[in-house]
Amino acid sequence: MHGPSAALKIREVLEAEAQPSEDARTLTPTAVDALWDSGLMTYLNPVEAGGCEPGFAELIETWIELASADGAAGWIGIANLPTAMAAAVYLPDEGFDEVFGSGGRVTSAGQLFPNGMGDVVDGGFRISGAWNFGSGVAHSPVICGGFMKVVDGEPILDLDQFSVAVIDAKDVRLTDGWHVQGLKGTGSYDYETSDVFVPEHRTYGLFTREPRRGNAPMYRLGIMPVTAAGHASWALGVARSMLDDVTELAKEKVRMSDMETLALRQTFQRNLSHHTAMWRAAHAGVVEAFTGVESAVAAGADFTPSMRADLRIAATYATEASREVAQWAHLAAGTSAVREGSRLERAFRDMYTGTQHAFISEKTYIDAAQIHLGLEDDLPGI
Repeated sequence: MHGPSAALKIREVLEAEAQPSEDARTLTPTAVDALWDSGLMTYLNPVEAGGCEPGFAELIETWIELASADGAAGWIGIANLPTAMAAAVYLPDEGFDEVFGSGGRVTSAGQLFPNGMGDVVDGGFRISGAWNFGSGVAHSPVICGGFMKVVDGEPILDLDQFSVAVIDAKDVRLTDGWHVQGLKGTGSYDYETSDVFVPEHRTYGLFTREPRRGNAPMYRLGIMPVTAAGHASWALGVARSMLDDVTELAKEKVRMSDMETLALRQTFQRNLSHHTAMWRAAHAGVVEAFTGVESAVAAGADFTPSMRADLRIAATYATEASREVAQWAHLAAGTSAVREGSRLERAFRDMYTGTQHAFISEKTYIDAAQIHLGLEDDLPGI
């Protein structure tokens, strides 16, 4: 399956379901069905879990295509796909068989940051915790939660011991709270567990880079770089949709006091070219960074902290550039971009919500610089 083509085939459905998803505050069943029918919900998985094991070049374009159709659907793409991938790639065999062995519609969602505590007991963990922003949990039969192991009442603070539990949805309580400015249709509900037993074979290390199945080089990079590629691709996709929409709008829009269309104004022409070039540069930077590291690791190179820093820089810059593109497109469109229900209005809100994510904050620049300057050998945030 070619991911970008699959995403393009369901574009009309995702566009049509964008407003109903906003109204429902989670992706509609029609939109979810379209993602499943396209094959994209298992696309990133190893072959053993129905996946295609794509490379970064194709994956990035797939995510861009989804996000350009609808920001919420694109966000689900960068939430469900990597979370399911990680479970399918890193779970022990017994856990993999339990989660993916049915052959049914199995995807996953949830926050992997260790906000939970897992008391070590015979055979596994008793996990309690509360997590935020579980994008896609409403249609996921298994939900993940990052946790710290606890022995004799003391949490183990060793990063190598931070883990992720893959929990049946019936054992997780959704607490909602998803009343927000943008990305309304993602169902990014808060959720919690209380003293839920999770066997050890239903957990994997948060920072593991040792795949138990699958041959894609990206599986040897761990979940963090895949997440970074997702954030960058999502922002680029939403920004591209706004560039496309303002370009079409400019051909017919005449702003108050003007005698000609927006397209004929030289300031608009200059800024359109400038922001198109900015988008292309950010896009090229992301593709170059991620495919370059992927190729090096595939050839046997170690995945170094410097490489990881480069990936996070590329993702953060692409996010910032996309936000600037979106801001210009919104301003250039004038009042056409403030009417509820328009693609420009929704994309603008989505962009300014999605880019608040801590994963692509300016701290990534600072951490990356400290590694490149030799001030730190490694940092957990990279």
